Amino acid sequence: MSPPPLVALRGVGVRFANGTEALAGVDLEVGAGEFLSLLGPSGCGKSTLLRLVAGLIRPSSGEVAFPGGARPGGVGFVFQDATLMPWATALANASLPLRLRGVARGEADARAAAALAAVGLSGFERAWPRELSGGMRMRVSIARALVTRPSLLLMDEPFAALDEITRHRLNDDLLRLREESGVTVVFVTHSVFEGVYLSSRVAVMAARPGRVVAVLPIGAPSPRPPGFRTSAEFAALCREAATALEEAMAA
Repeated sequence: MSPPPLVALRGVGVRFANGTEALAGVDLEVGAGEFLSLLGPSGCGKSTLLRLVAGLIRPSSGEVAFPGGARPGGVGFVFQDATLMPWATALANASLPLRLRGVARGEADARAAAALAAVGLSGFERAWPRELSGGMRMRVSIARALVTRPSLLLMDEPFAALDEITRHRLNDDLLRLREESGVTVVFVTHSVFEGVYLSSRVAVMAARPGRVVAVLPIGAPSPRPPGFRTSAEFAALCREAATALEEAMAA
């Protein structure tokens, strides 16, 4: 018997107070330890779906269930912008979730320093956000999300504003972090290439109202081997996802 999913969305719909139907009839399961990307056009409800899973909003219909119990291990959330406190160092930003939980300063700083090291920022603990590049600020944001050791990491287009070289580097680092921590990731992206490269599955969404129209397994080795981005296997998987996305946009 297969283990229950970590998260299950069953017939989920969201209608906002202004009458906008953001999601309708969404059925989707997220398995423990997997990397699931949500791919779809702007306005299809990808960010709304993340906020449902995080418990920031409630569905108008259907349910968001955690078959193994209530959000085991907690949830980390990385937004499109790094959202760092400009008056605080990288270490203080990364340790904030622990300090808010009442963790002693010494322990919070030690765990935050370890989280910063895990994202490649050893030596930058005392740096201010204004002294960091966009990619480095996003690394601090990821460290802050992981410092509580969540079982589920939600990421809302965290690399969209970065240049391609930095984005590729962060994609590789994110896969390494997932392998090391075993965290389950749900990742929102507009990029077919990013979704395919990162994921064990890609859920393709259509808009008006948002719904899942296809779920594509990505049968590629993990971690990704050198040269995978230029391989025929990667190109074929991207073509499949791009075709599903075109069909979703026409639906």
